[in-house]
Amino acid sequence: MSEATLPEAESERSVLLVDDDRSFLQRLARALEARGFAVSAAESVAEGLACLESAPPAFAVVDMRLGDGTGLDVISALKRHRPGARAVVLTGYGNIATAVTAVKLGAVDYLAKPADADDVVAALMASGDHKPSPPENPMSADRVRWEHIQRIYELCGRNVSETARRLSMHRRTLQRILAKRAPR
Repeated sequence: MSEATLPEAESERSVLLVDDDRSFLQRLARALEARGFAVSAAESVAEGLACLESAPPAFAVVDMRLGDGTGLDVISALKRHRPGARAVVLTGYGNIATAVTAVKLGAVDYLAKPADADDVVAALMASGDHKPSPPENPMSADRVRWEHIQRIYELCGRNVSETARRLSMHRRTLQRILAKRAPR
C-alpha cells in the first residue's frame, strides 16, 4: 500500500470501535491491538462522538444499529473531523439501502456480522484501486427480492399498506413475507 492510498495510516494506526455488543467489542479491540492498532472503544453513538472530538482516529469500525442511534452518525462526524480517515460499517441487519448510504457517507466497506478481525483489517487497509474478488456464495434471487422489499418497506416508513401499494402486492402477502426470516 502506498502513502498516496492511505495518507495517514502508515504513520498512525489509531482506530475507534463503536459497538453496543460489549463482548464483541472487547474481542475485536484485543484482536486489533494484537495487530498493532491503538484502539479506542465506545458502546454508543454519544461515546463514539465524544471520542472523535478528543482525538479523531485514522480508522473506525462502527456498528450500524446502536442503542442511541445509527453508526452512520459516527461515520459522518468522523469525515468532518478527519476527512482522510477510513471507516468500515459492521451490521447484523444488512440491507442494500443502508450499505449504499454508508458508502455515500464515506465508509470504505460494509461487512456483515460476525466479521473476524482479519476481514476488518483487510477492509480498513484495502487500497482504493483494489477490486474485491467475486463472492464465493452470491445472494440468491430470493434474497435480492427480499432485500428490495425491505428497502421499499424502510423508505415507506415501515408502513405495510403503503409498501404493498408501491410494490403492487396484496397487503397480506407482504405481511407474510415480512414475517419470515431473510432467505440465504
